[in-house]
Amino acid sequence: MFWILVNVGTHFDQESSVFLAPRRGVYSFNFHVVKAYNRQTIQVSLMVNGWPMISAFAGDQDVTREAATNAGLVIMEKGDKAYLRLERGNLMGGWKYSTFSGFLVFPL
Repeated sequence: MFWILVNVGTHFDQESSVFLAPRRGVYSFNFHVVKAYNRQTIQVSLMVNGWPMISAFAGDQDVTREAATNAGLVIMEKGDKAYLRLERGNLMGGWKYSTFSGFLVFPL
């Protein structure tokens, strides 16, 4: 279970955890995914239409909490889908400390 703080236009679908671009443009995305009390390495990727755009890793074995964080700009077409994929590891409770956000920077 997670909470949506802001979803102007309702283009983020809570059931599928997918953002659907309402129009063509440059979008900004950032994520901060926390692993808590977990000695595994995690890899998280921002996916657009099934393709990884940016990734982040967290793999320190000697800390109780660590974040995989990244941000970037992506050109999206109307109807493109953006979402996070946990490529490696597991969160074991860290999901409640994690964030994902995105917004239209400039319409094209």
